[in-house]
Amino acid sequence: MQFAVNTARIDPYKNFKFRVSWDGRTVAGVSKVSGLKRTTEMVEHRDGADVSTARKSPGRSAFETIMLERGITYDHAFEDWANLVYSPEGDAGVSLRRFRKDIMIDLYNLQGVKVLSWQVFRCWVSEFTALPELDANANAVAFESIGITCEGFTRDVAVAEQAES
Repeated sequence: MQFAVNTARIDPYKNFKFRVSWDGRTVAGVSKVSGLKRTTEMVEHRDGADVSTARKSPGRSAFETIMLERGITYDHAFEDWANLVYSPEGDAGVSLRRFRKDIMIDLYNLQGVKVLSWQVFRCWVSEFTALPELDANANAVAFESIGITCEGFTRDVAVAEQAES
């Protein structure tokens, strides 16, 4: 059974209804979030009395950069956060106290009910694209993006499956 409450549901959730928030507010216009990916190194070791086969155990875990993308708006949330780790004034303009943030990524079903949520820990902006390549012959939206370096994520198990109508 894929769904405990909505037992008639046979399809997984769609991936196009979501919200990203930090500092207690939803960030306007985020249209794309890369996947949350953790990789754990493999450590090989061998006891001197073992046969010629190595044993394998987990080592350090690493988390990939999370890319957020949105159409350019008057909301300065991406740029403001990115500027906490870079200042044209030099290192004295960098905010050591505020540059790390925890963020929330919430997934919603088609009815707009939150179905899954992840908390991403100790994030900071490691990449900022203020203006994409411009093309006068294109028919597209101008996007800005940030790359977020994080130190882990967990799914919020308090978000429980709701009965769908």
